[in-house]
Amino acid sequence: MSRDPEKSSPPEPRSSSFAPREDLRYLVIEGVIGAGKTTLARLLAERFDARLVLEEFEENPFLANFYEDRERWAFQTQLSFLASRFRQQQNLLKRDLFHHLVISDYAFDKDRIFAHLNLEGDERQLYETLYTLMQPSTPVPDLIVYLQSTTERLLQNIRQRGRSYERNMDPGYIDTLNKAYNHYFGHFTASPLLIINATNIDFVKNPEDLEALVRQIMSIQPPGTTYFNPTPSGTLYS
Repeated sequence: MSRDPEKSSPPEPRSSSFAPREDLRYLVIEGVIGAGKTTLARLLAERFDARLVLEEFEENPFLANFYEDRERWAFQTQLSFLASRFRQQQNLLKRDLFHHLVISDYAFDKDRIFAHLNLEGDERQLYETLYTLMQPSTPVPDLIVYLQSTTERLLQNIRQRGRSYERNMDPGYIDTLNKAYNHYFGHFTASPLLIINATNIDFVKNPEDLEALVRQIMSIQPPGTTYFNPTPSGTLYS
C-alpha cells in the first residue's frame, strides 16, 4: 500500500475481525461498467449488515437504445439517470434506525462523467443547470472506493455477465469511459478516496482477495487518497 503515487454466485462471506468504523456511515463503491462495483457492494453489505442502495440502471427506459445509438439517446438516458439518482440520494437523508452503515454502488457526482462524454451544446448546458441545483442537497460519502481496472479486463467481465443490451457495446466507448473515470478520480478531493487496482484480483471466486479488500477498506484513515495494489491470491479464470 502507498499513499503516494460477475456472473457466478458469490462465495459465502467469511468471518472477519474487521468491523465498520463508527465514523463510517456512508460507503460508496465506484468503477467503470464491468469493474465489479455492484458485486462488491453486495458482498460488503451482507458482511456488515448494511443498508444496500443500488443504481437502478435496469429501470432506465432509454438505456438499451443508448447502447445502440449513443448520439440520439444520450440526453434522454442521462436525464433519466440524473432524476433516478437524485431521488435515491434524497432517500438516503432519511434516518435509518436499523442500519449503522449505508453502502451504495455509485456516487452521485460521477453522473457528470457520462454527461460530459455524451452531451454537447444546449443539452449539456441544461444538464449542468439541473445538476447544479441538485448536487448541493445530496449526502457526501464518508469513503469512496474506486475499483480501477484495465479496459481489457472490463470488457472481459462485461462479456462474462452476458447482459443482452451490452452485447453490442462499443469497446472504444468503454476505453474512453475508463480514461474519463481515471482522470476524474485522479483529481477527486470531495471525499476520502481509496483507489484499488482490481485488474488482477477476483473477489468473487477467491475469498482471500475479498478479505484483503475488506481489511484495506476498514482500515482507511481519512482524509486524502490512498492507493492499494493487492497481490492476487489465485488464478483469475478457470
